[in-house]
Amino acid sequence: MTIREKLEDDIRASMRIRNQGRVDALRFLKNAIQMVEKNQLKELDEAGMSEVISKQVKDRRESIEMFRQGGRDDLVIKESAELAVLEEYMPPQMPQEELTQIIQDAISTTGATSQQDRGKVMGRVMPQVKGKADGNQVNILVNKLLNSGS
Repeated sequence: MTIREKLEDDIRASMRIRNQGRVDALRFLKNAIQMVEKNQLKELDEAGMSEVISKQVKDRRESIEMFRQGGRDDLVIKESAELAVLEEYMPPQMPQEELTQIIQDAISTTGATSQQDRGKVMGRVMPQVKGKADGNQVNILVNKLLNSGS
């Protein structure tokens, strides 16, 4: 079943059980996909749809953090619920050990020794883990490994 088919089925099922929060989150995702397709003048494949979903997940995480800082617990709860729905559509995330190994390989390949070399390492790592690991987590791990001298 494709992402598009799963999305349509989930919208219908959520409407049947009258789960309005889930319906809203799924419709928002469907709309985001349609906007990208309209802008690119083509139908997205599975990889393109995964990119849109990843961006939506990232946006939700950023919103949650901003609302938390602003003391808007009501919006944190709403965004967290939407994030949980969107994460169902994300591909399985890479295990921490595998991610660490990829980063360590990139550090040794680029000869990175300090924080100034972080861009080189990130440039090597991100294409390998795109859609499989959260960029913020990768950044934190790269910083940690560069600081520890691995």
